[in-house]
Amino acid sequence: MSKQELLRRLSHQFVNESLLTQALTHRSYAGQNNERLEFLGDGALNFIIAHQLYQRFPKLAEGDLSRLRAQLVKEATLSEIALSLNLGDALLLGEGELKSAGWRRPSILADALEAIIGAVYLDSGFEAAQTFVLGLYAGKLETIDPKVIDKDPKSLLQELLQSRKIAVPEYTVIHTSGEAHEQKFVVECLVEKHQIRTVGEGRSRRIAEQQAAELALLALNKLHIGKVKK
Repeated sequence: MSKQELLRRLSHQFVNESLLTQALTHRSYAGQNNERLEFLGDGALNFIIAHQLYQRFPKLAEGDLSRLRAQLVKEATLSEIALSLNLGDALLLGEGELKSAGWRRPSILADALEAIIGAVYLDSGFEAAQTFVLGLYAGKLETIDPKVIDKDPKSLLQELLQSRKIAVPEYTVIHTSGEAHEQKFVVECLVEKHQIRTVGEGRSRRIAEQQAAELALLALNKLHIGKVKK
């Protein structure tokens, strides 16, 4: 896909197109890559979505607002939007990532989309970034239902245990590795009463904890300890 075609899909005319090039550049391709822009875009995206939800749902409690935001900014949602833009066709990837089909990997697509949001912000300011994000999320914001909020595995696990009068789980970081910008966390979840120990991995402690909690839920289900409703 040509850069002009991508610009048409993004509906933003860059003053400095080198920012877009950087946003599309994976670290496997060059040292001047999209990681810093991703960091900036992640912060902008979270604020813009939080602001929209705050305005749209004035009676919704903080916890529910947080869960709605999490649904909208999670990797799966971002990669889905990126796929709709055919963003993978425009990514600049190193040889290893090309061989492993990195252009369709959800984490790479999600990171690139956040980097583009950061690039739009640097290129044209906050209002332009807000307009850009709201364009990307127009359909999702119109159809999101606050009555149907997906609870994350940690919340579901805690609710299940509390409903059975079982002590809440303990989470322990048992290993970290990698450079500061690309750390890997390994976290153990312990449900002491049933001696269930599960281990999750992820690029952040939160992701690792959620994975460990999901595995703990599966283990409890095998023991026929009932589920809680989402």
